[in-house]
Amino acid sequence: MYKIVGLPQTRTIRVIWMMEELGQAYEIIPLKPGSDEIHAYNPTGKIPVLMVEETALIDSVAIVQYLADRHGQLTATPGTLARAQQDSWCQFAMDDIELPLWVNAKHSYILPEKLRSETACQAAHYEFQNALIAFGERLGERSFIMGDEFSVPDLLMGHCANWAEKGAGWEIPAGSVKNYFDRVRDRPALKRAEAVRDQYI
Repeated sequence: MYKIVGLPQTRTIRVIWMMEELGQAYEIIPLKPGSDEIHAYNPTGKIPVLMVEETALIDSVAIVQYLADRHGQLTATPGTLARAQQDSWCQFAMDDIELPLWVNAKHSYILPEKLRSETACQAAHYEFQNALIAFGERLGERSFIMGDEFSVPDLLMGHCANWAEKGAGWEIPAGSVKNYFDRVRDRPALKRAEAVRDQYI
């Protein structure tokens, strides 16, 4: 059984969602980021952490990709052109979609108040909206990022969409991109992961 370390209200939900997609057994150790306890697993104090036997694997993107590779689901084969494209999409999700959300969060409530900037929040929202436009153009008419099948970058994008709407209060305009996000977030595995998360709220 895998051990997931971190509060499910954070990026830890990505790992829980992936476990539900793969049908794998897991337990949760709900430690807060920056706590003394989490430093025993990750010297940076960040979550999530996945314990695989005696090894602590950190960073949610690395964790979900490892799980997909290990179980041979929701991913393209390493070394193929399709995998390179998939990795590119994961990078886009982090650099263009998640980064503005993280900047907004830091300047909304994470940083000390004297270091927060409303202008930074406005700039982050502007960048997010532009990224959605680029995403729509790049996605085209595909049902999911890699084609007809749900895969790792869809999970990352779906989490970011929830973060945007429910965490930041940023609207995703109606249209093909909104339809894509609705399709991704309607997955039964995500519903199960959210039910697990809600037990810790």
